[in-house]
Amino acid sequence: MASETVTPPAPRRIRGIEERSIDWIPDSERHGKVWHQGPLWFLGNFQYFTIPIGFVGPAFGLSLWWTIFAGATGILVGTVFMAFHATQGPVLGLPQMIQSRAQFGFRGVIVALFAMLFTYMAFNVADQVLLAQGLHGTFGWNATAVAIVATGGAALLAIYGYDWVHRIFRWLLYISLPLVTIITIGVITGHAGGAASHTPSGFNWTGFMAQLSAAAAYNITYAGYVSDYSRYLPRDTASGRVIAWVFAGAVTPAIWLIALGAWLAVRLGATDGLVGLQTAGNHVFGHLGTVTAFVSASALAATMGMNAYGAMLTVLAGVDSFRKVSPTRRARVVTILVLTVIWFVVAKSISTSAVGVVDTALTLMLYLLVPWTTTNLIDFFFVRRGHYSIVDIFKPNGIYGVWSPRGLLAYGIGFAAEIPFMVLLNLVTLKSYYTGPFAKDLNSVDISWIVGVVVTGIAYWILTRNLDVEAERSAIAQSDRELHRAEVVS
Repeated sequence: MASETVTPPAPRRIRGIEERSIDWIPDSERHGKVWHQGPLWFLGNFQYFTIPIGFVGPAFGLSLWWTIFAGATGILVGTVFMAFHATQGPVLGLPQMIQSRAQFGFRGVIVALFAMLFTYMAFNVADQVLLAQGLHGTFGWNATAVAIVATGGAALLAIYGYDWVHRIFRWLLYISLPLVTIITIGVITGHAGGAASHTPSGFNWTGFMAQLSAAAAYNITYAGYVSDYSRYLPRDTASGRVIAWVFAGAVTPAIWLIALGAWLAVRLGATDGLVGLQTAGNHVFGHLGTVTAFVSASALAATMGMNAYGAMLTVLAGVDSFRKVSPTRRARVVTILVLTVIWFVVAKSISTSAVGVVDTALTLMLYLLVPWTTTNLIDFFFVRRGHYSIVDIFKPNGIYGVWSPRGLLAYGIGFAAEIPFMVLLNLVTLKSYYTGPFAKDLNSVDISWIVGVVVTGIAYWILTRNLDVEAERSAIAQSDRELHRAEVVS
C-alpha cells in the first residue's frame, strides 16, 4: 500500500455506515470518548459466552470457590495484555493488526493475521453454536432459524461499523445490567434455587489450570481487538485513563459471570448456560430468567458483530500485504458478507456440546495469540516506545521491511516452546486430543501459554538488542509531516 492510503478522504458520516477500514484515522475524525471504552468492553463480556467459561472447573471436579478463584485470577492476568494494547489506538490511529507490521514486516504480519483471523472466526463459530443450542433449549426455537437471524444481525452491525457497535453495546448494557443484578442477588439470598455441592472443597491442579487458562484466554483474545475500538480516541488521550476504563470494563463482568456460571454448574447442575440462567432467574420471580436469557443472547449476537468487524479489518490487512486494497466502504461490506457465510457454514457443521466448543476454541486461540501479543507489547513499550512511522507501515519498501526476521523468529520460538506443554482436552469426555510430553510429566497441567509469554518475550528482547531505533527517527519525523500536510489539504 502506498503512502497515499493515509491521505484522509472526506470525513465519514458519523451516523451512517463507517467509511474507514484499515487506513489511518486523522486527528480531525478522532471523535471517540475514553469512557465509551468502559461500557463497550463491559458488554463485550457481559453476555452468554462468558457463563459457560465457569463450567470448565466443575467439569474437572473443581469446587465452586476454587473455580471462582481460578477464573478471577485468569481474567485479571489476561486483561493486563488486553488493556495495554488499548493504549496503542490513540497513539497510532491504526487498527491493531496493521500496527503489527512494525514487528513482523509488511508481509510477515500475515502470520499474526492468521492467528487473529482464526480467533475472530472461532469466536463466531462458538457463538453461533451457543446461541442455536441455548435458544433452542430455552425457548424451543428452531436452531437453524436462530443461527440465520443472529448471523444476519451480526453482519449488519459490522457493516455499520465503529459508532454503531459502541451505540448498540451501550443500549444492551443498560437493559441487561439490572436483570442480571437481580438474579445475582437471588443467588446470594438463596432465592434462585440450587442444591448444596457434593464437592465443597474439591481441588486438583489440572482443573485449576484449565479454568485459569480458559479465563485468561478469554481476555487475551481481545488483545487483537482493542485498538480497533480505541483508534478514534484523540491522540492526547492519557494512556492511564484508557487502561483503567478498558481494565475495569473487561474484568468486572467477566469475573461476575464466570462466578455465576460456576454456581449454575455446581448448584443447579446446568449444562447449558442460557438454560441455567433462565432457570435461576425464574426461581427469583416469574419470567425474569426468560427475559434475561433473551437479552443475554442478544448481547452475544452483538458481540458476533464486533468479531465480524475485526475479522474484516484483519482480512483486508492480509490481502493488502500482497495486493493493494482501496479501503472503501464496498471492500468492507463484501469482506464481511464473505466471512459471514464461512462462519455460518462451519458452525452448522458442528454437532458437539456448546461448552466443549467454547473450551476448545479458547485454548487454540490462546496458543496462537500469546506469541503475537507478547512480541507486540514488548516492541511498543520497551523497544520502540510508541514511536512509529505511520507512512512506512503502509509501504512494502518502508523501514519495517517486507519480512521482519526478529518478530517472526520470536513468534516461532515462542510457539514452538508452547507445544511440549500443551494440553488440548475434549471437555465433554475429558479425553485428550493432545498432551505434550512435558505436560504429561505435570499430570496434564497446561502451562504452555505461560511458557509462551516468557520465551517469546526473552527471545524478542534479545533479537532487538542490535535494532537501531534512533535510525528510524528521521523516517518518523517525515511521516508526521506527510500526515499533517495530508490532513491540512483535506
